[in-house]
Amino acid sequence: MKEYVKFIDGLPWIVKLILALPGFDGIFYGIYRIAKGKLIIGVLWIICGFVILWLIDLFHVITKGKVEFLV
Repeated sequence: MKEYVKFIDGLPWIVKLILALPGFDGIFYGIYRIAKGKLIIGVLWIICGFVILWLIDLFHVITKGKVEFLV
């Protein structure tokens, strides 16, 4: 799982931005949160990320260049 975290952290900004869009966000950043040790939050992100939580990740990627919320 550490390899997955390094992989996501090493992606260019534009790819992180694309992964924060609806549909991708729940899967990629949900697994990212699970890999960082936040199992419950990661599972919730996979389930609810498609609906509204992707907006939070999109905002953080645009403003800070990475996903920070609940990681």
